[in-house]
Amino acid sequence: MPTTIQRVGVLTGGGDCPGINAVIRAVTKTAIYRYKARVFGIEDGFLGLVENRIGELTSMHVSGILTRGGTILGTNNRCNPTRYYTGDDKDGKPIFTNVIDRCLETIEANRLDALIVIGGDGTMSCAAPIAEAGVDCIAVPKTIDNDVVGTDITFGFLTAVSTATDALDRLHSTAMSHHRVMVCEVMGRNAGWIALHAGLASGSDVILIPEIPYRIETICEFVERRMHRGWGFSIIACAEGARAVDGQQVVADVDPTKPEPVRLGGVGQCLAQEIAQRTQIEARTTVLGYIQRSGTPTAADRVLATQFGHHAVELMMSGARNRMVVMRDGQLGDIDLRCAAGKQRLVSLDDPLLAAARAVRTCFGDNA
Repeated sequence: MPTTIQRVGVLTGGGDCPGINAVIRAVTKTAIYRYKARVFGIEDGFLGLVENRIGELTSMHVSGILTRGGTILGTNNRCNPTRYYTGDDKDGKPIFTNVIDRCLETIEANRLDALIVIGGDGTMSCAAPIAEAGVDCIAVPKTIDNDVVGTDITFGFLTAVSTATDALDRLHSTAMSHHRVMVCEVMGRNAGWIALHAGLASGSDVILIPEIPYRIETICEFVERRMHRGWGFSIIACAEGARAVDGQQVVADVDPTKPEPVRLGGVGQCLAQEIAQRTQIEARTTVLGYIQRSGTPTAADRVLATQFGHHAVELMMSGARNRMVVMRDGQLGDIDLRCAAGKQRLVSLDDPLLAAARAVRTCFGDNA
């Protein structure tokens, strides 16, 4: 049954991405104008709940933020309330504490009737125990990686793909001029969505994704054929989580104090070096990194983020509890937010995009 909600908290967890501010704007304006509710922004994700850093958002606070990247509230990808880092012991090992009670105290002290949490699978994992403690939560899926379970798309993804595609397009001229193999490493963690979409959109010759382990011999044979048959260069779109059939993912850093301690990166450089050694063809690497998470969201992401923010408020005001907004087959819907907690949506091996890419002779580094 619909209930009266007068004070709404909103936070953004995990990494930043284009479109977060569009969600904050839609949530705030919908709650204020349509339901006469008050909205309170929680600073730096769940850390703001732990430390009681909350301020009211008015329509003026969110005016003009639709086109801005990042998040006006700040975010944090280290704070997990059930595993809150408090320092190291005498042996240098991290100490973690459950501070859900502090989050609940903050919610009670600010008299928040419900929370809207914006984030990816890690944020859903953090929100789940708060929801189970009795706090009404509505979640909005956010990540450039597009790997949140239950939704066909997350806002931020299309902007990241556009950025990666533009970079890959620009690499063509250098690759062609110098007769090189150009490897472009993109983000995505364990999911290959960015590499697949940007690789297909840019006409990359090779696309490497985590879901399809590659054989270096297959890639080398492919680029050598292109070199000797007149093309004279190759473009490789490589996901940061890609790995060889007989190898492991390349790890850039491990931080045990973070909810996601392993940071991937470096596979592009390793791949370029091995290709050059095996084929004697010059190979270079470009790592896009955080450029993909930055900047102005595309029009499509602004629209999607606005839809998500508006739908989150409508769900909350209708009496729905502990749900996550999703887009399926072009239609807005919702699922239990716990369904997305700690899970990743990966590229299926029967995805139509794979078939389309293979049909135009794109190499995935396997023998298919």
